[in-house]
Amino acid sequence: MGKSERESKALQRRRLRAGRLLTRGVAQAEVARRVGVSRTTVSVWNRELAASGLDGLKARPRGRPPGLSDAQRGELMKALLGGALAEGFATDLWTLPRVGALIERRFGRAYSESQAWRILVKLGFSCQRPSSRALERNEAAIQRWKRTRWPVLKKTPRNKAESSSSSTRAG
Repeated sequence: MGKSERESKALQRRRLRAGRLLTRGVAQAEVARRVGVSRTTVSVWNRELAASGLDGLKARPRGRPPGLSDAQRGELMKALLGGALAEGFATDLWTLPRVGALIERRFGRAYSESQAWRILVKLGFSCQRPSSRALERNEAAIQRWKRTRWPVLKKTPRNKAESSSSSTRAG
């Protein structure tokens, strides 16, 4: 259980305790003192108690509900492992915009790139950049070129004893 979840449960316990005290007729100021909240907070809780009873003081889910169910995340994982080509993209490289487009196409939910990244991290993916080296790369030819041709092309100062910068002092 995370910190925010523990805090939420503790707040719910305080709200319910305050609700029970209020139903027994304890004054709002005294309830505020016993529970450790402001009088204004107790007043809000009292209105909620009057409208909905003790159930109205129970914690409600906060924030946006999760967008993808476990089954949908499993389906997304299969699609990602199947490759981008199989999903109709021009190359087999998954990018965040492509993942977002896949989720929207399959599940009808639009996600920003940062949200798509969070989903990928939860699925166990990490950032991978493709190697920029060509498959046809010839390592032996590259080493030969570096030993023979590169030294000829590389510029070196003609006379190392000469200064390469000019003097700013007036002479």
